[in-house]
Amino acid sequence: MGYTSSNTQLMVGLGMSAISDSWYAFAQNVKTVEEYQKMVEEGQIPVVKGHVLNEEDLVVRRHILNLMCQLETTFNETNSFPELENALDMLKEMENDGLVEINGYEIKITEAGRAFTRNVAMVFDLRMMRNKPETRIFSMTI
Repeated sequence: MGYTSSNTQLMVGLGMSAISDSWYAFAQNVKTVEEYQKMVEEGQIPVVKGHVLNEEDLVVRRHILNLMCQLETTFNETNSFPELENALDMLKEMENDGLVEINGYEIKITEAGRAFTRNVAMVFDLRMMRNKPETRIFSMTI
């Protein structure tokens, strides 16, 4: 999924496996050329699955977008989630390596850490963390 710092609440993904984003929901297109072409030729929208975001999803997505597009984000009492402290702990090794700077609840990705931006953002993917809390995730983007 791509990221943009453009101010829009609707992005339509075209092509196989593309992801559309209406800000409050995601939808993914079918994954094969044949299936995609068939559905389009039949006048169908080639969506295979989707997800409607809840309030927590919206908070998390804002932080991930901030990190991916502006290389920083700040948490406070109104835009946090229960696992925040655990997520910050998971970033300690990256902080020790000079890839991120953590100042209280402010996170900044350093110049040296730019190549690892996705790794930093993954720490805040609550759905993944809740499903695999014991798994080391940093190698998944390499």
